[in-house]
Amino acid sequence: MSGPVVVGVDGSAASLAAVETAAREAARRGAGLRLVHAVGWPPLPLRPGRSAWNPDAAGLRERVDGILTEAEQRARRIAPHVRTVTDSVLGEPVMVLEIVSRHAPLLVVGSRGLSRLGSLLLGSTAAHLAAHARRPLLVVRGRPDPSGPVLLAVDGSPDGRPAVEFAFAAAQARAVGVVAQHVWNTATERVYDGPADPPFMTYDEDRLRDEEQRVLAEALSGLGAAYPDVAVERRLVRGRVSGTLVEASATAQLVVTGAHAHGGLTGLLLGSVGQTLLHHAHCPVAVIRSTGE
Repeated sequence: MSGPVVVGVDGSAASLAAVETAAREAARRGAGLRLVHAVGWPPLPLRPGRSAWNPDAAGLRERVDGILTEAEQRARRIAPHVRTVTDSVLGEPVMVLEIVSRHAPLLVVGSRGLSRLGSLLLGSTAAHLAAHARRPLLVVRGRPDPSGPVLLAVDGSPDGRPAVEFAFAAAQARAVGVVAQHVWNTATERVYDGPADPPFMTYDEDRLRDEEQRVLAEALSGLGAAYPDVAVERRLVRGRVSGTLVEASATAQLVVTGAHAHGGLTGLLLGSVGQTLLHHAHCPVAVIRSTGE
């Protein structure tokens, strides 16, 4: 995509952190930056006799201009050479950001925001966009100025390939390595020989571990040649998927996951693993939807 990186702005501390992150991303990509403030309904309590559609009502124009001006100043301090534009749009934040980002290489939002003035409501906007946005989404959360490798959550599904490729490209742009983590446990559907096997059947743990190792290797196939300068640590972990990824994010600068996989027991469904990362990861989370969805 050749369009600008899009970032949602509402004036909160979280959205200003998102602006700074988006500015860095735009600089890395050689792209422009678009700061978008969505004015929801009703944006502010209105004074008696003032029209609800009057942009000057209740000082709305001044408030919006102030929010965008502060965001633009933050962006220019981080990336002074990036072309930056500001935009205020009437509509609910989720709908506005989903529409304006359709031709963007990346959409960036904070993990939480204000409760009015077209806000990025706590968790709701980020979670909805993670599940439905058509473009890669970066949710800025966790510790400030995180360092470390890019942590890739590998689930081995065909839908997960775009997330794998995004992680390697992000690592190359940051000049860091990739930790490709595949989590397995005895609840995986690969334990059983067939769909009719009951959950209390015995299984060969060594065979299962070997199978999960193969899944991890296949998920990364071809990426070493495409990104020869990116060091890769393959990490096969037995445990709970969500908990082990959150723990690993404490030493990463970015977590990359698919929006969802094939829907089986091994899939990184946004409703489980993805949601946990959005709420508990120690660093920003990139959610990448399959291009076939």
